Amino acid sequence: MAAHASKKVVYAALAGNLLIAITKFAAAAYTGSSTMLSEAIHSLVDTGNQGLLLHGMRRSEQPADQRHPFGYGMELYFWAFIVAILIFAVGAGVSLYEGAVKLLNPHPVTSPLVNYGVLALAMVFEGGAWWIAFGEFRRSKGPMGYFAAVRESKDPTIFTVLFEDTAAMLGLLVAFVALGLGQATGIEEFDAIGSILIGVILAITAALLAYESKALLIGESASARVIDGLRELVAAQWGVARINELLTMHLAPQQVLVNLSLDFENNLSSDEVEMVVTRLETRMREAFPEVTRVFIEAQSRAAHARRAQADAAAPEGEDSEEGEPANATDAATDPANPKATGPNGDS
Repeated sequence: MAAHASKKVVYAALAGNLLIAITKFAAAAYTGSSTMLSEAIHSLVDTGNQGLLLHGMRRSEQPADQRHPFGYGMELYFWAFIVAILIFAVGAGVSLYEGAVKLLNPHPVTSPLVNYGVLALAMVFEGGAWWIAFGEFRRSKGPMGYFAAVRESKDPTIFTVLFEDTAAMLGLLVAFVALGLGQATGIEEFDAIGSILIGVILAITAALLAYESKALLIGESASARVIDGLRELVAAQWGVARINELLTMHLAPQQVLVNLSLDFENNLSSDEVEMVVTRLETRMREAFPEVTRVFIEAQSRAAHARRAQADAAAPEGEDSEEGEPANATDAATDPANPKATGPNGDS
């Protein structure tokens, strides 16, 4: 359902930006407006970006294989980061360059009414795409504030399109003002200044998108709601004496990896430990459908503390020489460990 909503947002933005780009390029060629050319390039870049997001969404839906056992979900994060780079390099770069050239060699804008008509039409198309993206973002954010929702969002497609469309609306307003001031005062440099301001808006947008996409690309934990819920669920499970460590990471917007280090009650048999592990995995998946991979390590509190101290003392890049497995995944899949679990938490 979430993936369908994301695609709807991207398709709406793609259609709107393609129509706008064609209209703006025609107007820029006819009037010679630097600001209009910057807006046309902006819309063309946005159209290509939506295509890249759709490509990333399609690639991220590939099933896991031997080479990528956790799937391809992070492809979406990679392509969202590429989109941010393109907005900065192409959109902002060309707009700033075009504005600088026009500022050094100003020339009058012909047929300003054509520009106004195109900008008004663009605001209709862009406004429609923005409203769809904003509505989906508002629905998905729940009770969180808008800035907090962007920081906590694990789906880059929605906030990328929303950021792009917001920048586009701001750019259209700048273009309106720049053209109006140039026509009213006769100062030709206002057109160039408008192009430069559009480039600045795109650069800021690209920086924000790159920052958010980078956090997802290098591995971001699940939300506080999910982590707290998992911790509460595990702590309430019969047979679990203590949670040594709970680690989560998003592999995709709706795919979360969970690593658990648990200290089980000493009087449990191996069969009872297996039963507890199976129940935990089932309950975690039922309570949080986004949890798709679970690894559980059976480890005493003292052993976990020793391992943590050894990891902290070991030089960077070197494994400690303790007898404990190197990490939770190793312990969870080590056949020599009688309390090991399989890749999905099954014993």
